[in-house]
Amino acid sequence: MGMFTEIFAWWTGTTIGTRFFTWRKGTFVGEDEFGTKYYQADVPPLGDRRWAVYANNWEPSQVPPGWHAWLHHTVDVPPSQEDYVPREWQKAHRPNMTGTAGAYRPSGSTLASGQRPKATGDYEAWSPGR
Repeated sequence: MGMFTEIFAWWTGTTIGTRFFTWRKGTFVGEDEFGTKYYQADVPPLGDRRWAVYANNWEPSQVPPGWHAWLHHTVDVPPSQEDYVPREWQKAHRPNMTGTAGAYRPSGSTLASGQRPKATGDYEAWSPGR
């Protein structure tokens, strides 16, 4: 099933075209903590091209900030060639959790556990007869 989805299903991850281009022109630059591999190539009519080959599922929110900056040409040096130490106030990267059990649910949400807070009295419901 792997080769079939590579040829016909672009939404499942790396296609056969991306794999071939990576093999032919790509230069491996580095890998992040999620296993995503990053490549670049200098294609004469197009210039410097940078791309990622995801390890698990095709989820762009898994790209850490340093690699995101490199992919979008914000910085020239990839995180793998830099000795960057995060500050103590910086949190570890988390992918987008929307639609999962780890999604953020503020108090008052119908999906949050616990009691919904009482209305404060500053809200007056609209009724069509006024």
